[in-house]
Amino acid sequence: MNLKPIISGVEIQNKVSEIADRISQDYQGKNPVLVTILRGGFVFAADLIRKLDIDCEIDFLATSSYGSGKSHTGVVRLLKDLDTLIENRDILLIEDIIDTGITLKYIIELLKTRNPASLEIVALLVKDIPGIKGRPVPKYMGFKVPNKFIVGYGLDFNQHYRGLPFIAILE
Repeated sequence: MNLKPIISGVEIQNKVSEIADRISQDYQGKNPVLVTILRGGFVFAADLIRKLDIDCEIDFLATSSYGSGKSHTGVVRLLKDLDTLIENRDILLIEDIIDTGITLKYIIELLKTRNPASLEIVALLVKDIPGIKGRPVPKYMGFKVPNKFIVGYGLDFNQHYRGLPFIAILE
């Protein structure tokens, strides 16, 4: 398998800083909970939280929907739930990549049942997939990427490539 880099580490860090500045302005004086979706979102969340200029908390959710392959199975399983009570709290849902939106829709519906004060999506990457309807749209977004299998900066293929400091297409 070959890697074709498409977003450099410098570009990623510049975009994370931009997103952090916007969130810091929007949530000044608030204490949002950053709900990070594991495992892929942890690198993005770690860089983002260090660049925020606000008080915030962090918690994690883990789901499974890809198995050991490259395509979504269509079934989402919750593997790790939140430890934080989120009722009447501002929630920023941190996602590494939005592709079909199936997993994200599941998580949004789950969190809405817990009555947060607000719920916004922060996504580093959004796949450019023509014809997708009803996919959640992030308020804070980094980059659009092609509809290819993407790895690096937390995203993996069978637990490989997460540590790459850039984003690449796995060919």
